[in-house]
Amino acid sequence: MASTINLLRLLADPTRLRLLLLLEEAELTVAELQKIMGMGQSRISSHLAQLKRAGVVTDRRAGKNVYYEPGARQRNGTRSRVSEIVRALARELPETARDRTALKLVLRKRQDKAREYFDELAGKFGRSYVPGRSWQALAHTLITLLPPLTVADLGAGEGTLSQLLARKARKVIAIDNSPKMVEFGSKLARKHGFKNLEFRLGDIQDPPIAKESVDLAIFSQALHHAIRPERALAAGYRMLKKNGRVVILDLLSHRFEKARELYLDHWLGFSEVQLHEFLEDAGFENIDVGVVAREKQSPHFQVVLATGAK
Repeated sequence: MASTINLLRLLADPTRLRLLLLLEEAELTVAELQKIMGMGQSRISSHLAQLKRAGVVTDRRAGKNVYYEPGARQRNGTRSRVSEIVRALARELPETARDRTALKLVLRKRQDKAREYFDELAGKFGRSYVPGRSWQALAHTLITLLPPLTVADLGAGEGTLSQLLARKARKVIAIDNSPKMVEFGSKLARKHGFKNLEFRLGDIQDPPIAKESVDLAIFSQALHHAIRPERALAAGYRMLKKNGRVVILDLLSHRFEKARELYLDHWLGFSEVQLHEFLEDAGFENIDVGVVAREKQSPHFQVVLATGAK
């Protein structure tokens, strides 16, 4: 009886309960649990030690990493009853859904060796001079591979990306809330002979684009200017045709407060979990989120790429 009482006392703590829920889904390291829960190493380690002493979790070493998983108590005949109690208590935790989303991202990163490779590559490209190699040239190359789509460039500014897309797209609709930007972009499009590029004045949270009329919606360094980014993504979902895709290129969350004044940023970037939740709430599926570039100079901005399908 005393053992059962002690177990219930352990599970009554929200942090330990969250840890146990996560470990029932996958064995995880302390570092991975830090990323998921947004807590410090010492706090998580302390709670894991209590769970380990009670036999609720166990650990194993693999090289430099230590992985935690449900312990012997969880594997014997009481497992189903303990799991039932844990899941019943979990319904009262507001963090459960967020933890589940963060867990998906952590596990995806662990498995995605290609992403690890490109994370290493990010920042090295362009460090050494190679004749003819540039991001501009690479972008032109990749654009030519796109099928003829109807594209919405949301928060287009003067339209640099819009013009690049217009070289291959069936039609590009560029949205910006600055009359001067729209005027400048329109003149530039006419000057360069882009008849399939149309600039429209509007807010990305309520863009003047018909429902189910575009194949691809792009938010390139625009979402952090929106007061309600979730509304912008909901609008992006509505304008997309079935099987249409959304692409977000934005800053990873940072602490450079001067960005609010220098660049009129409303949000100091977004975490990967935030973007995943925004896309999920808007209705998107097949969501993928990850960091694709890191700046070497201060304030060391990082760029995150997020995609989803309707």
